[in-house]
Formats: sequence, structure tokens, C-alpha cells
Amino acid sequence: MSSDGGFEVHSEARGPHWVAWVTRPGASGPYQSVLLVGASQDEAESRARAWAAARTPADQAGRAASS
Repeated sequence: MSSDGGFEVHSEARGPHWVAWVTRPGASGPYQSVLLVGASQDEAESRARAWAAARTPADQAGRAASS
């Protein structure tokens, strides 16, 4: 598990591939129920970090972004 941009990155092997997800610190489940798949652990975690980086500060705080 690593921390990236206010999110914690988790991963595990599932069959022939890896899945990764991000959580808010202290949360138990994937943020917004998102799982990212990769052929390797590094690929799955890289996708999770990129996904987390694309979240706005409002998303990270759990608020809807204003228009």
C-alpha cells in the first residue's frame, strides 16, 4: 500500500492479472467503487495513481465540483 495525493493505493493478484484501487486514508473500500486492472502489479498501481491524480480537490474531499 502506498499513499498518493491524499489517497492510499492498494493492489492484489486476481487470477492472471492484478487489480488496484484507491481509498481515502482510513476507509475500508475502494473510492467510488473503482477497480483498475493491469497485467502486472506495477501496471495496475500506476493506473490507480493516474486515476487518483485526475481527481479534483473537491472530488478528494467528497464534495461535488461546482460549475
